[in-house]
Amino acid sequence: MRRIYTMKHRYFVGILAIASVLLINMAMAADVEIALEAELADEILAPMTIAVPADVNDHNGIEPNEPSNGKFVWAPGEPLVGGANGNKGSVKFIINIPEEDTYIVWAWVVAWDGNSDSFYSTWEPADPKINPQSPANNDYRWSISGGNAWHWDRIEVWADDDSHTDREWDLPAGETILTIWTREDATMLDALFITNNIAGGQAIARLPDDDDRQLQIEGVRRAVDAEGKLPITWGHIRSQHGI
Repeated sequence: MRRIYTMKHRYFVGILAIASVLLINMAMAADVEIALEAELADEILAPMTIAVPADVNDHNGIEPNEPSNGKFVWAPGEPLVGGANGNKGSVKFIINIPEEDTYIVWAWVVAWDGNSDSFYSTWEPADPKINPQSPANNDYRWSISGGNAWHWDRIEVWADDDSHTDREWDLPAGETILTIWTREDATMLDALFITNNIAGGQAIARLPDDDDRQLQIEGVRRAVDAEGKLPITWGHIRSQHGI
């Protein structure tokens, strides 16, 4: 039987086609959101280590409130001391960027005081492959807003003239390496929120949920044994501990 298409049919089909294109474009334009737990980093190098709030009692510090997933990372130290660990240690995240764009990072942090409130940060390939700790390179120095409770702080540059500029990274799609380097002991890092929504402000930042953590665990290539402080594979951890 021959099917007859009327103008009404054509109009309806046209509307459906336009709606499909709009939905595809909206999906393609969606903000990139990547939420990461610090303790699930790909690599943690000593003296940076995984900790829980009660651990700070051994260092005469103010115990923070409960972190996301119960753990955070830091280079253990006393309040008001600064860099007793000699600017050593780092936390590395291997991040697969889904699309070329400009990205920013919000961090869930605690900073006890003026000598426990800074890291360095680099993100390859937008930044060169360097260690900003030695010699100290203030192009990558990040000063964190103070507070004994967990709070969001956007990664910035604290320049030699004491100016503060929020960092933005122009990144290609594909594998990138974000590294948070120790600068002052006792600065605490719990989670990161990465996005290409630069205008969204702090309100868009969120902590990782169970789905985020599972994705991060599946993508993690290397971890660190906090006791031996030697990089080991996640497969080894699973086999040893039945994970």
